[in-house]
Amino acid sequence: MILPWLIILPFVGGILAWGFGGRDPRLPRWIALAAMSADLVLALFLWARFYPELDLTEGGPWLVQFERPWIPALGINFSLAIDSLSLLLIVLTAFLGVLSVACSWTEIQSRVGLFHFHLLWVLAGLVGVFSAVDLFLFYFFWEMMLVPMYFLIAIWGHEQRVYAAVKFFIFTQFSGLLMLVAIIALHVIHGAHTGTYTFDYRQLLGTAVPAATATWIMAGFLVAFAVKLPAVPFHTWLPDAHTEAPTAGSVILAGLLLKTGAYGLLRFVVPLFPQAAAAIAPALMLLGVIGILYGALMAFAQSDLKRLVAYSSVSHMGFVLLGVFAGNELAFQGAVIQIVCHGISTGALFILVGALQERVHTREIAFMGGLWSAAPRMGGVGLFFALASLGLPGLGNFVGEFLVLLGVYRVSVPLAAGAALGFVGATIYSLWMFQKVFHGSGRERTAMPDLSLREMALFASLVAALVWIGIYPQPLLDTLEPALGAVRAAAGLER
Repeated sequence: MILPWLIILPFVGGILAWGFGGRDPRLPRWIALAAMSADLVLALFLWARFYPELDLTEGGPWLVQFERPWIPALGINFSLAIDSLSLLLIVLTAFLGVLSVACSWTEIQSRVGLFHFHLLWVLAGLVGVFSAVDLFLFYFFWEMMLVPMYFLIAIWGHEQRVYAAVKFFIFTQFSGLLMLVAIIALHVIHGAHTGTYTFDYRQLLGTAVPAATATWIMAGFLVAFAVKLPAVPFHTWLPDAHTEAPTAGSVILAGLLLKTGAYGLLRFVVPLFPQAAAAIAPALMLLGVIGILYGALMAFAQSDLKRLVAYSSVSHMGFVLLGVFAGNELAFQGAVIQIVCHGISTGALFILVGALQERVHTREIAFMGGLWSAAPRMGGVGLFFALASLGLPGLGNFVGEFLVLLGVYRVSVPLAAGAALGFVGATIYSLWMFQKVFHGSGRERTAMPDLSLREMALFASLVAALVWIGIYPQPLLDTLEPALGAVRAAAGLER
């Protein structure tokens, strides 16, 4: 029952937070923190339990499985299962979930209980996405994330929050419907060939689908995942949603929701449609390089600090798209490490931007400057995460991007060279951002409060995670090996 509990805890925590919100605004915060802390403990327990014997598990790559009938007449079951890839992303979800609750401790002052209800239900949906192996159940959790995130942006967001929320809803809802059509088509084709109508991912692997049909079905999945990733040109919802969302919403969007797109590419597109994915891989790798360079260029052009960080996500997630479709072991490892480290570093940058906005009441870079003297702790944290974003060796982001480049180099030297220019772009916009915000001339803010003990604890955990992965990534690589090996085997890819 440990897999259902990972979903039940934030579900129930959200309901309790909403229920107790009218009594005392502090109660929802503590309930939400307790629920996500319990989730994090359970996820870390699973990791510690299976880490020494990840290669010795029976029944394929799946570490834990849970299954109950749901709608048997349609072949739909409540099927949950995690491999080491799912486990790592659930740990990331719980970790950033705790931080998203903590970073909104003082920011959210209205309808506190309702806010934490939506926040925890988004996180419950994310855990469901990473653990569902019934495709109908996967779609259910995929869409379930959409509604509470819409309300987080529309109710607690900033100036253009309704516009940003509606745009986010339209993009993700339309692409999700395409994925639903693709899921049903795969279900019908598998049933016609085998006589067994099922949505079980484990049975659908290896389904014989005609080449032309496979391309169209894969396209339904691909569009849904490309929108969430987001890949250029499906990225236009992202800057608005990030800019207008509250800090916790931005952390979840950048750190977790984007990762569902990358997870979908690895879990569904590549293994379920190996020939179709291989045929389109060069075009998608080129799209990844375009995203890397375009995102860096647009980040440098922004005057709003939040939009700058949002466009940097487009650039960094281009490395993930590139690594997934390069298809070899190094590229896969780099893509997943980039997923984890981007979630940590960009989540930290959004927390920092939220802290700045609380203090100076603006996100406009032109109205900042000279903040280091007023808030040196904040300046030090800003410098660290700017260096992490540009891929400084010794930090986790460098490991992920470097492994992707090594893997891509084996496939295409020109694409690897083009992607390497992303390091140059990231260096320019990251250092420019830091210089404009914390150095140079600016308004005198000698009385501006520096980071509090709570905020320093948040950033310390994020710093520790990036340094650990940057210096000693082997535990993550060991954890990922069986899951990524199974993906490569299902897709018929070489090491």
